[in-house]
Amino acid sequence: MPIGECLPMHMEEARARGWDVLDVVLITGDAYVDHPAFGAALIARVLESAGLRVGVIAQPAWEGKQAVRDFNRFGKPRLGFFVTGGNIDSMVAHYTVAKKKRSRDFYSPGGRMGLRPDRASIVYCQCVRRFFGDVPLILGGLEASLRRFAHYDYWEDAVRPSILVESGADLLVYGMGENQAAEIARRLAAGETPLTMRDIRGTCYACAPQETPWEGAQCPSYEIAAQNKKEYAAACRTQILEQDPVTGRAVKQRHGKQMLVQNAPMPPLQTEELDRVYALPFARRWHPCYDAQGGVPGLEEVLFSITHNRGCFGACNFCSLAFHQGRFVTSRSQESVLREARLLTTLPGFKGYIHDIGGPTANFRFPSCEKQKTQGLCKDRKCLAPEPCPALRADHSEYLAILRAVRALPGVKKVFIRSGVRFDYLLADRDESFFRELVEHHVSGQLKIAPEHCSASVLDAMGKPHIEAYLRFARRYAALNQKAGKEQYLVPYLMSSHPGSDLNEAVELAQFLRREGIRPEQVQDFYPTPGTVSTCVFYTGIDPMTRREVFVERSPHGKAMQRALLQCTLPQNHALALEALRRAGRRDLIGTGKQCLIREEGQPYGRGNEQTNKKKRPQ
Repeated sequence: MPIGECLPMHMEEARARGWDVLDVVLITGDAYVDHPAFGAALIARVLESAGLRVGVIAQPAWEGKQAVRDFNRFGKPRLGFFVTGGNIDSMVAHYTVAKKKRSRDFYSPGGRMGLRPDRASIVYCQCVRRFFGDVPLILGGLEASLRRFAHYDYWEDAVRPSILVESGADLLVYGMGENQAAEIARRLAAGETPLTMRDIRGTCYACAPQETPWEGAQCPSYEIAAQNKKEYAAACRTQILEQDPVTGRAVKQRHGKQMLVQNAPMPPLQTEELDRVYALPFARRWHPCYDAQGGVPGLEEVLFSITHNRGCFGACNFCSLAFHQGRFVTSRSQESVLREARLLTTLPGFKGYIHDIGGPTANFRFPSCEKQKTQGLCKDRKCLAPEPCPALRADHSEYLAILRAVRALPGVKKVFIRSGVRFDYLLADRDESFFRELVEHHVSGQLKIAPEHCSASVLDAMGKPHIEAYLRFARRYAALNQKAGKEQYLVPYLMSSHPGSDLNEAVELAQFLRREGIRPEQVQDFYPTPGTVSTCVFYTGIDPMTRREVFVERSPHGKAMQRALLQCTLPQNHALALEALRRAGRRDLIGTGKQCLIREEGQPYGRGNEQTNKKKRPQ
């Protein structure tokens, strides 16, 4: 597993390699960090491994003379441009859930804001068209994946058309994209044009309605979905049900005089393919041009971390992962992970600590059941929620073997698990060895897990297990810590204002937190990001999978009251929490009684009643 040099960001660097013309230019909304945790770097290295000369234009200006200079930095590439908005949706990168400008961009040098436009993928593609005409233009990345169909846009509070239609790109790659990008580049090199590449799985294209293939499923058009919420929910349901790599079909959606066609999903990379990708010669650093600005903050969290898996069969309704990486889990081999761990021990700044061996869900190593490999994932139920499926294969032995092997490497002092652990899956494993060793070796004082809520109806709307699973986990975690002589705590992630949660459910959660001695430092308001089931519910008030109506809190004041209830001991939240309790008809929770959440006179409950997640844990 060699260390390479960053790919060229300027023509001078390309000429130093003996290149006068590049085959592919990759444009990204992030700063260029040559590390496998950054999607642009993954695709660039995959294309390079195919023998192509690849250059990177990171965060180009999009207006004025500087835009002309930035986009023409390498001239016209021989094969075409590949464009991505970056590791996350550019609107999420710019705005909080309250639609306020963020103060820092972790994927920009020095954390500086303003280095990419809103809707970066569209803007970059339009710039390429303006400067280079009909050059082959391929759009990919998370922003493209989640916006590939007509989609609700939270920031405009309206339905926007497919990003492929808006951007003017020739093809859209959805999912992780390595195999799609490699095949597109190979066929471009063989003299094909994007017009002849309508058969590549994991891609979308636009065509005239009369050229639409007969096979596949058709969902309501953009125009209909934008005007009729029931039809929007129906479209969402069709799109979600066809995302399985085994059973998924093509999906079509009319956009005016064009037909958007999504081909069936590309099968996920298998172990041998993942091993090859992660063995590519990443420089594992930001491009040297960012040194003077202090580098790129987003690298700090992943520099000494290892990704061992992809996909997540947890499939929470508010998570975009199922629509991007998919629910089918694949993993790297133990030897591949060990090679990367050995490499990390040689990097400058390594102090003996591997920060994570994880992925979308750290403790998944394989599909949840054998049936998925030949019959696909179930369309009518989830693998874990509200209860684990009887066919679930819960086995941590392979993951535990990897952790043990990495712990034993010379120079490694500690291996932490910082990406999410699915606690209900952990409980389903009859062998408690992983749970014990998680407590003994892999927690850095606090373990972050995500119960999200306590109300059964809200958890059902989220696609999460019921709170009893969290309580069983929390109590066993406390017992194992006591047995190991460790003082380690749980940090539960909680979400307010998710569809299905009204003031009554928020009060229920506040009471639960009070009862269990949990005082959350942070609470996340539900953020309606493109492509998720929960976002569809937020917009339409309809669960697309059950077709049932769901309550949605959309008003900023209503959201603020729900959030304040979950942190009602903070003085700045007292007035909102008091109003929320009165509106919910829960005056019994206002006062000095043991069950009360806040005092009438404007003070939180007294010191004698205060409980913190460090002083009291579920027994």
